[in-house]
Parts: sequence; structure tokens; C-alpha cells
Amino acid sequence: MPGGGRCPDCGSTELVEDSHYAQSQLVCSECGCVVSEGVLTTTFSDEGNLRAVTYSQSTGENEQVSRSKQRGLRRVRDLCRVLQLPPTFEDTAVAYYQQAYQHSGIRAARLQKKEVLVGCCVLITCRQHNWPLTMGTICTLLYADLDVFSGTYMQIVKLLGLDVPSLCLAELVKTYCSSFKLFQASPSVLAKYVEDKEKMLSRTLQLVELANETWLVTGRHPLPVITAAAFLAWQSLQPSDRLTCSLARFCKLANVDLPCPAASRLQELLAVLLRMAEQLAWLQVLKLDKRSVVKHIGDLLQHRHMLVRKAFRDGKVEMETQGKEGQGQGQGEEEAGNCSLDLPEKKRPASPALLLPPCMLKPPKRIHPTPPVSLVTGDEDISDSEIEQYLRTPQEIRDFQRAQAARQAATSVPNPP
Repeated sequence: MPGGGRCPDCGSTELVEDSHYAQSQLVCSECGCVVSEGVLTTTFSDEGNLRAVTYSQSTGENEQVSRSKQRGLRRVRDLCRVLQLPPTFEDTAVAYYQQAYQHSGIRAARLQKKEVLVGCCVLITCRQHNWPLTMGTICTLLYADLDVFSGTYMQIVKLLGLDVPSLCLAELVKTYCSSFKLFQASPSVLAKYVEDKEKMLSRTLQLVELANETWLVTGRHPLPVITAAAFLAWQSLQPSDRLTCSLARFCKLANVDLPCPAASRLQELLAVLLRMAEQLAWLQVLKLDKRSVVKHIGDLLQHRHMLVRKAFRDGKVEMETQGKEGQGQGQGEEEAGNCSLDLPEKKRPASPALLLPPCMLKPPKRIHPTPPVSLVTGDEDISDSEIEQYLRTPQEIRDFQRAQAARQAATSVPNPP
């Protein structure tokens, strides 16, 4: 097309007119680039005034996406790619974000909540597809507050009417422990620290199930519990070489971060194992502690269900027995009240510690707010102009006037010589 310009992509001057659905377009014959879009006229006034209407304006789709929504959609896709999720997960998360953004309460929310909404849509998608992902991981990636995230998560689930299954601990254990660098020998991992992957996963899963049965997982982040369970499983498989290794060194060898509460979860797991060891006759004579009980984790896990039930049952029976003995002792003391003999006091044995949730064993201390100190004592002087505000009835006004006149008369009487 002579004199018709050049193609912006390849610079060719071979531009031809091509009809596309009854409208002409200027197309480069060399590379196929559409140089100019066809024009349409929609009304008679447009034709009379020679105003051209482009194809995109003639479709009737004038819906504009806000910058906030565009940014949120990009964040959803970026988060899915960072987590290396399948493409179907990304499409589902984007669809949930678009559905949530249609509600006026979400559109009018603050920027912090919209940032959290990105992670909520991704987490809901992963939970529905049984993908092992925790809320704490999302909060770490988004630098989000856990309380705000959990509140927004529950709001979106209720708002969209979604059915979200709970997190599968078994899949999370497999995914988390598979990232450990302890299954192959390397310059940073000695041969005595290398462990078989299947053996370690199996024992870690048993310890996590034990922690779940003894209330150590409920209402808590699962990763510290899994870290403590994996450390005990790794130690118990070769205790002679690994008992001297600390939890921090284990995490360094495995090339994973040490969660802050993992040390506390470790002590709680060891306490449960000691309680279970007290129920086995051949372990009672050994006087185990939190260090030596690791050697017998295999035996304890083999009889896990029986030992846990026995620990609960024995604690309950002993407490009931002590209660009955206390009642009998009280009746005996009443019957012997008139006797002059001094009977020696029998010391009651300590009640056993039951396997209760940690929040009941060690409840958090509640700080009671101190009431504000009142500076008003009631003995303050009230001025005459202010006291008139408290007079209600005519009788009170007359009494106040008589008292005021009597006071003035008393002050005007001269003192006797």
C-alpha cells in the first residue's frame, strides 16, 4: 500500500486492507500485525458528523476493572506461582477472588484486608484440593497478621458459602519432612546422621498422631509439633549417636528453620512419653527421664493406644479412690471426736496428673485491669452559685434561703466585749 505508512513491528510498507466480520482492518502482509482497527458507526448522528467508532467501543462492554482489583488478581497469580501450585489451582483462586470482590463489604475494606484476601483465596483452594499448606506459611509470605488473616478467612468461607475441609496432618507431615536434607550423605551431614526416609516419616507420623490424641495439636500451629516429633523420631532410630544432638542443630542439619514454640512442644511430647512409660512394667524399674525415654519410643508407640487409655483410666480411678478414702476418713474423725486418743494423721498421696490440654494444665495469667482512682471524696465545698443547680422543689429553695439568711445574720453579730 504505497504512502500508507509502515508496520510498527517489522517496518514493512506492505499494508493491505482485510475485512474482518464486515469491517475493514489495515494488516501488514509481512508479519500479520493489525496496524489499524476497523471503524464502525452506530447512530445516524455519528455518520452525519463523520465520527468514527472503534471496534472495542462498539461491543458494548464498558466494564472497567479497578486498580485495586487488578493488583489483587496479579497478587493471587504471583502467590500461586511462588508456591508452585498447578494451573487449575490458580484459576480456582482467581475465581474465588473475583467472587469475593463483588461484595460491597470487601470492595470498601482497607488495603490490609484486601492483601489478606489474596492469601485466603489461595489457602481455600489448597484446602479443597487437599494440598498441604498452613495458614502460618501464607502469613509469612504475605507479612500478614495471623489474627487478621484468620478472621478474614472465616468471613470469606461464610460469605461465599464454601465447604472447606480441615488440614490433613498426614499429608503435611510427608510434605514437610520430605524437605529435610537428612536422607542423603553430604559434606554437611555426617553418615551417622543420615536416616532412611520411609522409617523417619513413619515414626514421625506416629508421634504426631500421639500428640494429636493428647491435645498437643488442638488450636496450635502444626509445624512446631511436627518439628519436635521429627526430632524425636530421628533420635530414637539411632539413639547412641544422636542423643547428644540438640533440636537447633537438628534443624540446621535438616536445613529447615526452627519454629519458636518447637522447644516447648518437645518438652510436652517428652512429658507424655514419660507418662506412658510409667504404665509399662519393664520400664518402671529403669527410672527414665526425658533423655533416656527417647531410647524406648519404639516400644511406647507400639502399644500407644493401650498406654494412653490406661493413663487416663488409672488417673480417674485413683482420684475417685482418694475421694472415697477422704470421705471415710472424715466420717471416722467425726465418730472419734469424743475420744481423747491422739491418732496420727495419714498423709494423702498426690493425685496423678491427667492428660489434659496444656491450656488447662497451665492456664495463662489474666491481667485484671485496675479501676481508676477517683479523686472525688464528697467532702468538697460547693459554691453558692453551683448549689442552685441541685435545688429541685420550692421547699428546698426556701430552706436554702433561710439557711443562707441565718448564716449572714450570724456573721453580722458583733463579738461580746
